[in-house]
Amino acid sequence: MTVLPEALPGMPRSLFSCTPSRLAGFDCPRRYRFTYLDRPPPMRGRAWAHNTLGAVVHLALARWWALPLPQRTPAAGEALVVESWQDDGFRDPDQSGRWRSIAAAWVGHYVRGLDPARQPIGVERTVSATTDTLAISGRVDRLDDCEGALTVVDYKTGPHVLSVEDARDSQALALYAVAARRTLRRDGHRVELHHLPTGTVAAFEHTDESLARHISRAEATAGDIVSATDALKSGADPDDAFPPRPARSCAWCDFRAHCPEGSAASGEFQQWAGLDSDG
Repeated sequence: MTVLPEALPGMPRSLFSCTPSRLAGFDCPRRYRFTYLDRPPPMRGRAWAHNTLGAVVHLALARWWALPLPQRTPAAGEALVVESWQDDGFRDPDQSGRWRSIAAAWVGHYVRGLDPARQPIGVERTVSATTDTLAISGRVDRLDDCEGALTVVDYKTGPHVLSVEDARDSQALALYAVAARRTLRRDGHRVELHHLPTGTVAAFEHTDESLARHISRAEATAGDIVSATDALKSGADPDDAFPPRPARSCAWCDFRAHCPEGSAASGEFQQWAGLDSDG
Protein backbone atom coordinates (compact mmCIF):
# COMPACT_ATOMS: atom_id res chain seq x y z
CA MET A 1 0.00 0.00 0.00
CA THR A 2 1.29 3.48 -0.88
CA VAL A 3 1.28 5.84 2.08
CA LEU A 4 -0.09 9.33 1.55
CA PRO A 5 2.65 11.89 2.16
CA GLU A 6 2.80 14.34 5.05
CA ALA A 7 2.28 17.99 4.15
CA LEU A 8 5.35 19.03 6.23
CA PRO A 9 7.71 17.01 8.39
CA GLY A 10 6.07 16.39 11.73
CA MET A 11 2.69 17.64 10.53
CA PRO A 12 -0.34 15.40 9.98
CA ARG A 13 -0.77 14.43 6.36
CA SER A 14 -3.74 15.95 4.55
CA LEU A 15 -6.70 13.74 3.77
CA PHE A 16 -7.40 12.78 0.18
CA SER A 17 -10.91 14.03 -0.67
CA CYS A 18 -12.76 11.63 -2.93
CA THR A 19 -15.99 10.06 -4.00
CA PRO A 20 -16.35 6.40 -4.95
CA SER A 21 -16.56 7.41 -8.61
CA ARG A 22 -13.30 9.38 -8.35
CA LEU A 23 -11.49 6.34 -6.98
CA ALA A 24 -13.05 4.13 -9.67
CA GLY A 25 -11.82 6.57 -12.31
CA PHE A 26 -8.25 5.49 -11.58
CA ASP A 27 -9.02 2.12 -13.19
CA CYS A 28 -7.57 3.93 -16.19
CA PRO A 29 -4.95 6.39 -14.90
CA ARG A 30 -4.98 8.43 -18.13
CA ARG A 31 -8.76 8.89 -17.90
CA TYR A 32 -8.30 9.98 -14.29
CA ARG A 33 -5.75 12.57 -15.37
CA PHE A 34 -8.04 13.89 -18.09
CA THR A 35 -11.03 14.01 -15.73
CA TYR A 36 -9.48 15.54 -12.61
CA LEU A 37 -6.16 17.16 -13.61
CA ASP A 38 -5.73 18.17 -17.25
CA ARG A 39 -9.44 18.44 -18.08
CA PRO A 40 -9.27 18.54 -21.89
CA PRO A 41 -12.66 19.18 -23.49
CA PRO A 42 -14.70 15.98 -23.70
CA MET A 43 -16.20 14.83 -26.96
CA ARG A 44 -19.10 17.13 -27.73
CA GLY A 45 -22.52 15.87 -28.67
CA ARG A 46 -21.68 12.43 -27.29
CA ALA A 47 -24.55 11.85 -24.87
CA TRP A 48 -25.25 8.18 -24.20
CA ALA A 49 -28.80 6.89 -24.25
CA HIS A 50 -28.21 4.51 -21.34
CA ASN A 51 -27.00 7.43 -19.20
CA THR A 52 -30.15 9.37 -20.03
CA LEU A 53 -32.27 6.35 -19.15
CA GLY A 54 -30.55 5.84 -15.80
CA ALA A 55 -30.69 9.50 -14.85
CA VAL A 56 -34.41 9.78 -15.58
CA VAL A 57 -35.27 6.63 -13.61
CA HIS A 58 -33.25 7.82 -10.62
CA LEU A 59 -34.90 11.24 -10.76
CA ALA A 60 -38.39 9.76 -11.02
CA LEU A 61 -37.85 7.51 -8.00
CA ALA A 62 -36.49 10.40 -5.94
CA ARG A 63 -39.49 12.54 -6.85
CA TRP A 64 -41.88 9.68 -6.09
CA TRP A 65 -40.76 9.57 -2.46
CA ALA A 66 -41.22 13.36 -2.26
CA LEU A 67 -44.91 13.08 -3.18
CA PRO A 68 -47.58 13.25 -0.47
CA LEU A 69 -48.35 9.75 0.75
CA PRO A 70 -51.75 9.39 -1.01
CA GLN A 71 -50.11 10.23 -4.35
CA ARG A 72 -47.41 7.55 -4.16
CA THR A 73 -48.95 5.20 -6.70
CA PRO A 74 -47.55 3.16 -9.60
CA ALA A 75 -49.29 5.48 -12.03
CA ALA A 76 -47.57 8.46 -10.43
CA GLY A 77 -44.20 6.75 -10.82
CA GLU A 78 -44.83 6.16 -14.51
CA ALA A 79 -45.96 9.76 -14.97
CA LEU A 80 -42.80 11.07 -13.33
CA VAL A 81 -40.70 9.18 -15.88
CA VAL A 82 -42.67 10.70 -18.73
CA GLU A 83 -42.41 14.20 -17.24
CA SER A 84 -38.65 13.90 -16.70
CA TRP A 85 -37.79 12.23 -20.01
CA GLN A 86 -35.00 13.51 -22.27
CA ASP A 87 -34.11 12.44 -25.82
CA ASP A 88 -30.33 12.77 -25.36
CA GLY A 89 -28.38 9.94 -26.97
CA PHE A 90 -31.26 8.11 -28.64
CA ARG A 91 -31.22 7.38 -32.36
CA ASP A 92 -34.50 9.12 -33.15
CA PRO A 93 -37.83 10.12 -31.51
CA ASP A 94 -39.32 6.67 -32.10
CA GLN A 95 -36.54 4.89 -30.24
CA SER A 96 -36.66 7.48 -27.46
CA GLY A 97 -40.41 7.05 -27.13
CA ARG A 98 -40.14 3.27 -26.90
CA TRP A 99 -37.56 3.50 -24.15
CA ARG A 100 -39.60 6.11 -22.32
CA SER A 101 -42.46 3.59 -22.18
CA ILE A 102 -40.10 0.81 -21.08
CA ALA A 103 -38.62 2.96 -18.30
CA ALA A 104 -42.05 4.06 -17.13
CA ALA A 105 -43.15 0.43 -16.92
CA TRP A 106 -40.04 -0.44 -14.90
CA VAL A 107 -40.73 2.28 -12.37
CA GLY A 108 -44.44 1.49 -12.15
CA HIS A 109 -43.72 -2.18 -11.50
CA TYR A 110 -40.99 -1.36 -9.00
CA VAL A 111 -42.97 1.04 -6.83
CA ARG A 112 -45.90 -1.37 -6.86
CA GLY A 113 -43.75 -3.58 -4.66
CA LEU A 114 -42.90 -0.79 -2.20
CA ASP A 115 -44.77 0.25 0.93
CA PRO A 116 -45.37 3.94 0.23
CA ALA A 117 -45.84 4.62 3.95
CA ARG A 118 -42.40 3.26 4.81
CA GLN A 119 -40.52 6.52 4.44
CA PRO A 120 -36.80 6.05 3.76
CA ILE A 121 -34.27 7.55 6.12
CA GLY A 122 -32.82 9.38 3.16
CA VAL A 123 -33.36 9.81 -0.58
CA GLU A 124 -30.47 11.14 -2.68
CA ARG A 125 -28.75 11.69 0.66
CA THR A 126 -25.20 13.01 0.80
CA VAL A 127 -23.06 11.14 3.33
CA SER A 128 -19.43 11.46 4.35
CA ALA A 129 -16.75 9.95 6.53
CA THR A 130 -13.05 10.16 7.17
CA THR A 131 -10.44 7.46 7.62
CA ASP A 132 -6.77 7.82 8.49
CA THR A 133 -6.04 9.04 4.96
CA LEU A 134 -9.37 9.67 3.19
CA ALA A 135 -12.23 12.14 3.30
CA ILE A 136 -15.01 10.21 1.56
CA SER A 137 -18.30 11.68 0.39
CA GLY A 138 -21.06 10.60 -1.94
CA ARG A 139 -24.77 10.63 -2.64
CA VAL A 140 -26.79 7.51 -1.85
CA ASP A 141 -29.88 6.72 -3.93
CA ARG A 142 -31.81 5.60 -0.85
CA LEU A 143 -31.22 4.75 2.80
CA ASP A 144 -33.73 2.40 4.40
CA ASP A 145 -34.37 1.47 8.02
CA CYS A 146 -34.20 -2.30 8.45
CA GLU A 147 -35.06 -3.18 12.02
CA GLY A 148 -33.22 -0.15 13.32
CA ALA A 149 -30.17 -0.55 11.07
CA LEU A 150 -29.25 1.28 7.88
CA THR A 151 -29.54 -0.35 4.47
CA VAL A 152 -27.85 1.27 1.46
CA VAL A 153 -29.98 0.98 -1.70
CA ASP A 154 -28.55 1.62 -5.15
CA TYR A 155 -30.75 1.61 -8.28
CA LYS A 156 -29.42 -0.02 -11.45
CA THR A 157 -30.88 0.17 -14.96
CA GLY A 158 -28.27 -1.60 -17.10
CA PRO A 159 -28.85 -4.89 -18.92
CA HIS A 160 -26.48 -6.87 -16.68
CA VAL A 161 -28.40 -9.05 -14.21
CA LEU A 162 -26.88 -8.47 -10.79
CA SER A 163 -25.72 -11.02 -8.25
CA VAL A 164 -24.85 -11.19 -4.56
CA GLU A 165 -21.21 -11.03 -5.64
CA ASP A 166 -21.87 -7.70 -7.37
CA ALA A 167 -23.25 -6.28 -4.12
CA ARG A 168 -20.43 -7.78 -2.06
CA ASP A 169 -17.65 -6.55 -4.34
CA SER A 170 -18.98 -3.04 -4.94
CA GLN A 171 -16.51 -0.64 -3.37
CA ALA A 172 -18.97 2.22 -3.87
CA LEU A 173 -21.69 0.50 -1.84
CA ALA A 174 -19.24 -0.38 0.93
CA LEU A 175 -17.95 3.19 1.15
CA TYR A 176 -21.52 4.50 1.16
CA ALA A 177 -22.30 2.16 4.05
CA VAL A 178 -19.30 3.42 6.02
CA ALA A 179 -20.16 7.06 5.27
CA ALA A 180 -23.86 6.61 6.09
CA ARG A 181 -23.03 5.06 9.44
CA ARG A 182 -20.72 7.94 10.26
CA THR A 183 -23.09 10.67 9.05
CA LEU A 184 -26.24 9.35 10.70
CA ARG A 185 -24.60 7.78 13.75
CA ARG A 186 -26.47 4.54 13.18
CA ASP A 187 -25.37 0.97 12.66
CA GLY A 188 -25.74 -0.64 9.25
CA HIS A 189 -23.96 -3.29 7.21
CA ARG A 190 -26.48 -4.22 4.51
CA VAL A 191 -26.14 -3.06 0.91
CA GLU A 192 -28.62 -3.72 -1.90
CA LEU A 193 -28.59 -3.38 -5.68
CA HIS A 194 -32.13 -2.91 -7.02
CA HIS A 195 -32.25 -3.86 -10.71
CA LEU A 196 -35.18 -2.04 -12.30
CA PRO A 197 -35.31 -4.02 -15.59
CA THR A 198 -35.86 -7.33 -13.78
CA GLY A 199 -37.27 -6.13 -10.47
CA THR A 200 -34.65 -8.19 -8.62
CA VAL A 201 -32.58 -7.29 -5.57
CA ALA A 202 -28.99 -8.40 -4.98
CA ALA A 203 -28.11 -7.91 -1.32
CA PHE A 204 -25.08 -8.48 0.87
CA GLU A 205 -24.60 -8.17 4.62
CA HIS A 206 -21.17 -6.74 5.29
CA THR A 207 -19.18 -7.25 8.45
CA ASP A 208 -16.88 -4.73 10.08
CA GLU A 209 -14.02 -6.74 8.62
CA SER A 210 -15.31 -6.73 5.04
CA LEU A 211 -15.97 -2.98 5.20
CA ALA A 212 -12.45 -2.48 6.54
CA ARG A 213 -11.06 -4.39 3.55
CA HIS A 214 -12.89 -2.08 1.17
CA ILE A 215 -11.52 0.95 3.03
CA SER A 216 -7.99 -0.45 2.79
CA ARG A 217 -8.40 -0.91 -0.96
CA ALA A 218 -9.69 2.65 -1.30
CA GLU A 219 -6.77 4.01 0.72
CA ALA A 220 -4.32 2.08 -1.45
CA THR A 221 -5.87 3.52 -4.61
CA ALA A 222 -5.75 7.02 -3.15
CA GLY A 223 -2.09 6.52 -2.29
CA ASP A 224 -1.35 5.52 -5.87
CA ILE A 225 -3.20 8.59 -7.15
CA VAL A 226 -1.24 10.91 -4.88
CA SER A 227 2.06 9.28 -5.87
CA ALA A 228 1.24 9.67 -9.57
CA THR A 229 0.15 13.28 -9.08
CA ASP A 230 3.33 14.12 -7.17
CA ALA A 231 5.42 12.49 -9.88
CA LEU A 232 3.65 14.57 -12.51
CA LYS A 233 4.29 17.77 -10.53
CA SER A 234 7.95 16.80 -10.27
CA GLY A 235 8.27 16.63 -14.05
CA ALA A 236 7.51 13.01 -14.85
CA ASP A 237 6.17 12.19 -18.30
CA PRO A 238 2.36 12.29 -18.01
CA ASP A 239 2.04 8.97 -19.82
CA ASP A 240 4.46 7.35 -17.38
CA ALA A 241 2.74 8.76 -14.29
CA PHE A 242 -0.75 8.16 -15.64
CA PRO A 243 -0.50 5.40 -18.27
CA PRO A 244 -3.48 4.42 -20.43
CA ARG A 245 -5.16 1.07 -19.97
CA PRO A 246 -6.76 0.54 -23.37
CA ALA A 247 -9.70 -1.83 -23.70
CA ARG A 248 -12.79 -2.25 -25.81
CA SER A 249 -14.70 -0.24 -23.18
CA CYS A 250 -12.68 2.82 -24.24
CA ALA A 251 -15.41 3.37 -26.83
CA TRP A 252 -17.52 4.76 -23.96
CA CYS A 253 -14.87 7.21 -22.76
CA ASP A 254 -15.64 10.92 -23.09
CA PHE A 255 -11.94 11.58 -23.75
CA ARG A 256 -11.48 8.98 -26.47
CA ALA A 257 -10.53 11.65 -29.02
CA HIS A 258 -7.52 12.57 -26.87
CA CYS A 259 -6.29 8.99 -26.45
CA PRO A 260 -4.78 7.21 -29.48
CA GLU A 261 -4.37 3.95 -27.55
CA GLY A 262 -8.00 3.93 -26.46
CA SER A 263 -9.20 4.78 -29.95
CA ALA A 264 -7.13 1.94 -31.41
CA ALA A 265 -8.40 -0.57 -28.85
CA SER A 266 -12.09 0.14 -29.37
CA GLY A 267 -14.45 0.49 -32.25
CA GLU A 268 -17.05 3.17 -32.65
CA PHE A 269 -20.20 2.61 -30.58
CA GLN A 270 -23.53 4.13 -31.45
CA GLN A 271 -24.85 6.41 -28.73
CA TRP A 272 -27.60 3.92 -27.94
CA ALA A 273 -25.31 0.88 -27.84
CA GLY A 274 -25.52 0.67 -24.03
CA LEU A 275 -29.18 -0.33 -24.18
CA ASP A 276 -29.95 -4.05 -24.15
CA SER A 277 -31.64 -3.66 -27.55
CA ASP A 278 -32.63 -0.80 -29.84
CA GLY A 279 -35.98 -0.64 -28.07
